Amino acid sequence: MEIIPVSPKGDDVHGQTGYQALSDIPGKVDVVDCFVNSQRVGAVVDEAIAIGAGAVWLQLDVIDEDAAARARDAGLDVIMNACPAIEAPRLGL
Repeated sequence: MEIIPVSPKGDDVHGQTGYQALSDIPGKVDVVDCFVNSQRVGAVVDEAIAIGAGAVWLQLDVIDEDAAARARDAGLDVIMNACPAIEAPRLGL
């Protein structure tokens, strides 16, 4: 899997080109892993919807029921309050 860093500064991470917004990423984005607090995650989810991402994954303790509902209504898969590093091995990913 390819991990593409996105942050306000657009910093490169581990040799991967960073972007300032999801909309700056060339190509299709399958999953947006949300590493922001609950108060800010709604805007990230809205960006994920806007770019046609397939899913959003809200990290442990990141909870926004309204944003999750918007994503589901837009056809995205939603995982909330879970860590991919914990869940992926359990799911065989």
